[in-house]
Amino acid sequence: MSKKKRDPSLPPPADPLPSPVTDAHTHLAMTAEFASVPVAELVESARRVGVCRIVDVGTEVADCRTAVAHASEFPAVIATVALHPNDAARAGAELDGYLAEIAQLAQCPQVRAIGETGLDFYRTKDPEGQETQYRVFAWHIELAKRLGLPLMIHERDAHYETLQVLDAEGAPAKVMMHCFSGDAAFARECAGRGYWLSFPGNITYPANEYLREALDTVPLGQLLVETDAPFLTPAPYRGRPNAAHLIPLTVRFIAQRRGLELGELCRILHNNATSYFGEW
Repeated sequence: MSKKKRDPSLPPPADPLPSPVTDAHTHLAMTAEFASVPVAELVESARRVGVCRIVDVGTEVADCRTAVAHASEFPAVIATVALHPNDAARAGAELDGYLAEIAQLAQCPQVRAIGETGLDFYRTKDPEGQETQYRVFAWHIELAKRLGLPLMIHERDAHYETLQVLDAEGAPAKVMMHCFSGDAAFARECAGRGYWLSFPGNITYPANEYLREALDTVPLGQLLVETDAPFLTPAPYRGRPNAAHLIPLTVRFIAQRRGLELGELCRILHNNATSYFGEW
């Protein structure tokens, strides 16, 4: 039997939300490339469904530069900058130069957080690469505190190791667990530290009941929503590129799961994003 081909086209926009929300974590340049759609069109399509603010996240130096450029061009967009843990593990002799440029970019007014940084032991399994991730994660924590910026965490298969680093280094005042991937017990640990927990479209996948149970435990004042586009497209479009104009699908799913009126949840999510990133 032949394997079913993935549809590379963007799904149609979701039905508009009754109140504005923020996509707290996306990758505009990558989405534009995956879906062959201009960034301006992605931003406008999001606006039409009520996603009026977008956080464009850097993972390596080139797309950190691009995220800052997008934030300069589009009033709806702000940027974050960091070296992704897997990119840090692969950087080799270029690492110090990359970090120096990240530190410079972080001072741009368009940059509202340091991230995504953290630990990823799913893709980086060798001890040397993991040791580099620990060192670079600590460097980003120090940078965030020095600049007074929030910290945006990527972690995969390293739940409690991530918390140990944050505890040992001293976390910044604001920490966001992007694309939360733990269970309810880990969610309670993070929420108990005052961290924001952000959920993308994979909470809609049938196999991910553990994520839905984690979602159930999050205090509403610490809840965020994101796309992580072009990845983690919500049902029923899993397998196609994700984009900010699909956030309403995830927001409606969360509202139903938490037993909230849709407009109320939109306001909560939007206010939480403002509390974390500031106004824009």
